[in-house]
Amino acid sequence: MYDLVLKNCNVVNENVVSEVDIGINNERIEKIAGNISSEARNEIDLQGKLLIPGLIDDQVHFREPGLTHKGEIATESKAAIAGGVTSYFEMPNVNPNTSTIENLEKKFDIAANKSYANYSFYLGATNDNIEEIKKSDPNASCGLKVFMGASTGDLLVNKYESLEKIFEHCPTNIVTHCEDPKRLIENENIFQEKYGDQLHAAHHAVIRDEECCYLSSSLAVGLAKRFGANLHVLHLSTKREMDLFEPGPIDNKKITAEGCVHHLTFSDKDYEELGNFIVCNPSIKTEEDRLGLIDAVTANKIDIFATDHAPHTFEEKSGKYPKIPAGIPLVQHSLQMLLEFYFDGIFSLEMIVEKSSHNVAKRFNIKDRGYIREGYFADLTCVDLDKHYTVKKDNILFKCGWSPLENRTLRSSIFATILNGNIAFKDGVFAKSPLFGKRLEFNY
Repeated sequence: MYDLVLKNCNVVNENVVSEVDIGINNERIEKIAGNISSEARNEIDLQGKLLIPGLIDDQVHFREPGLTHKGEIATESKAAIAGGVTSYFEMPNVNPNTSTIENLEKKFDIAANKSYANYSFYLGATNDNIEEIKKSDPNASCGLKVFMGASTGDLLVNKYESLEKIFEHCPTNIVTHCEDPKRLIENENIFQEKYGDQLHAAHHAVIRDEECCYLSSSLAVGLAKRFGANLHVLHLSTKREMDLFEPGPIDNKKITAEGCVHHLTFSDKDYEELGNFIVCNPSIKTEEDRLGLIDAVTANKIDIFATDHAPHTFEEKSGKYPKIPAGIPLVQHSLQMLLEFYFDGIFSLEMIVEKSSHNVAKRFNIKDRGYIREGYFADLTCVDLDKHYTVKKDNILFKCGWSPLENRTLRSSIFATILNGNIAFKDGVFAKSPLFGKRLEFNY
């Protein structure tokens, strides 16, 4: 007797496409076979729909504690589940920020009773918390976040000697936001003097320009090589930065790269239509940069896909540039955005699965997740590749209530999300009783 059997699944997993049934017991995949005829407490016939490992988003901002007018762990993780994202890593720039082990554990306590998806949280680096960083347990959380560009409170690490200590002594994976603070301030002053009140969202791409990003990302890569650190560079946004990364499989790489769905989808030509609502850091840049990132994905220089989901209220984003917050809410639609590249013949399904699930599990040594394997937790996403989906205000689940994709039709839809062996979301409906995710475990 199985708890759940999924029949007639079109599985894409570990670069293999197969038509199988999947039997689930006690939250885990117990059997994968061509046909499972055993009895089950629940059964779903997927009728050949695509089934993949649940996505693991290694970069989200869910705004709790302290910024919950923008988003909450509950609201944003529920949106993630509706988008087929079963696990996430959340960022430390909240209030109070997560720069101590004590504050880190408090966030885990909040998530235990609120998160609809599986979760982990980054410790945040500051110029002065190296002793706290040294105490980090690699098996306790996803790693250390270093803001090498502007950030909230004291999370900006802008002292070279502090960066040296972090890269030398951090016992966990280091993930970085790379923008050069000095270059950024210089550009802001130049553009403010030149344009004054005429500054608008399109200027964001040239204030936070290619050089601003490259100066910082090359510094991070150089420090990682010097100290032998494990470095994962987040949300890369320029073609030039791709020269810093090696092509090939993620296995045994100590320096890896992330591409976000918005940098792959939008370019500076979209500021005219979307304006403030695609202002993010690092900025969305030129079409040449966007295409350069896509080339880097196919060359396996970019190893992981993510969202950098960062909600702000509609009112906050409707202000006058540059006095608006940077960030875009995307976690509900990231898989469908990636599948647009599949429909256009650019990314294969196998590549999307690899960079959305397998590689995240490998890079961060996540225990028993990220694959469809017997014995692994049953975190699964079922996609209907034949059913279109239009993003509308009434189906956006983010607390902020808006998306830059509003009124766009995507060529796929999320049919079901299985979380730890339970049906969390199916055919537009969530489980009647809230199914809370689990704290992710790591194997270092």
